[in-house]
Amino acid sequence: MWTLLLVSQHYDRRSQYDIALDKIDEAILHTPTVIDLYSIKGNILQHAGNFSAAAALADEARSMDLADRYLNSECVMQMLQADQVGLAEKTAVLFTKDGDQHNNLHDMQCMWYELASGESYFRQGDLGRALKNFLAVEKHYTDMTEDQFDFHSYCLRKMTLRAYVSMLKFQDRLHAHEYFHKAAAGAIRCYMKLHDSPLKSSAEENDELSKLPAAQRKKLRQKQKKAEARAKREAEEKQEDETTSTNSSKSGKKQQARPVDLDPHGEKLVQVEDPLAEATKYLKLLQNNSSDSLETHILSFELNMRKQKVLLAFQQAVKQLIKLDENNPDSHRSLIRFFHRINNLPAPATDSEKLIWNVLEAERPDLRQLHGKSLVEVNINFLEKHNASLTHRAAAAEMMYLLEPDKKLQAIKLIEDSTNNTASGNGVLGPIKEWGIQDCIDVHKLLDTVFADQDVANRWKVRCAEYFPCSTYFEGVKSAITAHIPGSTSESSPENGDVPSPQAKLEGDAHSLNGTVHVVDDLSNLSMR
Repeated sequence: MWTLLLVSQHYDRRSQYDIALDKIDEAILHTPTVIDLYSIKGNILQHAGNFSAAAALADEARSMDLADRYLNSECVMQMLQADQVGLAEKTAVLFTKDGDQHNNLHDMQCMWYELASGESYFRQGDLGRALKNFLAVEKHYTDMTEDQFDFHSYCLRKMTLRAYVSMLKFQDRLHAHEYFHKAAAGAIRCYMKLHDSPLKSSAEENDELSKLPAAQRKKLRQKQKKAEARAKREAEEKQEDETTSTNSSKSGKKQQARPVDLDPHGEKLVQVEDPLAEATKYLKLLQNNSSDSLETHILSFELNMRKQKVLLAFQQAVKQLIKLDENNPDSHRSLIRFFHRINNLPAPATDSEKLIWNVLEAERPDLRQLHGKSLVEVNINFLEKHNASLTHRAAAAEMMYLLEPDKKLQAIKLIEDSTNNTASGNGVLGPIKEWGIQDCIDVHKLLDTVFADQDVANRWKVRCAEYFPCSTYFEGVKSAITAHIPGSTSESSPENGDVPSPQAKLEGDAHSLNGTVHVVDDLSNLSMR
């Protein structure tokens, strides 16, 4: 059984998910009571692109040992990746204290949960709750910075100098932590999306309502009143529950009343006058503490281009991206997009515009990629250099469409002609394809949004469904059946990824073990005698 577990993880690492699932199913049939088997199968399904089935398997593993906090946390993470936020919250609070259980997760600085929740809300388009979670993580690091002041006098008084120096060094690199980087990057993406698609003001909403017929207008207003009344009633009930829970806990001890969160859904957070100014605050922290990350400079480029700060976009983003990794597709996109924007600007009129233009003209010869070449030639050279890579071909096709819009069909053909080659290496265990599932998803979104060609996007989706049959995004042939647990007495639901209860599964497996249970009983009786 353990050998099968190891082999399944090996094939999972090699991206051979079909074989990995066969091996782990064989292990589950061999010994259906080992919790690790269900966790590993959930991980394989997650890597294969079936997040709902992965969450169902993680919940199955959790239900087999309800006292295991790790299994509970693993299940919550899988549910959040499947965008099952409500179910994930109910599962997470099983290990929290009495009272306002969601606030307990915040008080315990459970940052992995807040980050995963924020990413899930962002994928679902709920920017208010996404910002609520991302900024909660940022608040934890602010609290850590403020808490350090309590230790200065203590460490000097107690002469714990080594611990004191260690704390100072930790404080210097506090905002370089991975969790803070993810939270700041997530907040910046939310603010940029708010800038690109601003929320409608109340006046605009009233204008739109006035254009509707009287019957529809009355119906919509009734729905709004009902929603407001329901939200108010839920807030009052929640406040009453908190008041009751503060009086006594399970242990009989009195607890301090918590302040009520006046903006639980982050509605006030999205009502900012200048989202780009808010995003700049977090960008500066990333530039100061995560300057070696490509994502920092990609966000800097996107933000400064939206703010019309072309010189900052060049100095703080384009040059840094080229310096860190000139062969990265995003670095190439930033380079082409920037100089394409500069070439299309009108002639400088003011002194400041002339100064910016002179600086850019002086800096341009220092870029090796642009020596005596047009942007079209730079893009062609990039494509020839990375012709075998899907992500690089997609970047070159996108830039071809940007530079020469009349060559849209040629750019699309460049993507469709990409070949999923077999990776180099030992082929004894079977061929391994080079394309990753996330790269294929990004290409599909590119075809659907940038090129705005639904037919081409559908053809790409059908093609990728053959490479990733378990993926729910591409609707592969196995995406609806991979939540099935071998040996169970009931079938899993293909719609929601539900799995049978642990008791039903164990009962079904016990009958299929061909008398093994009776042998165990005989050995037990012999041991007692």
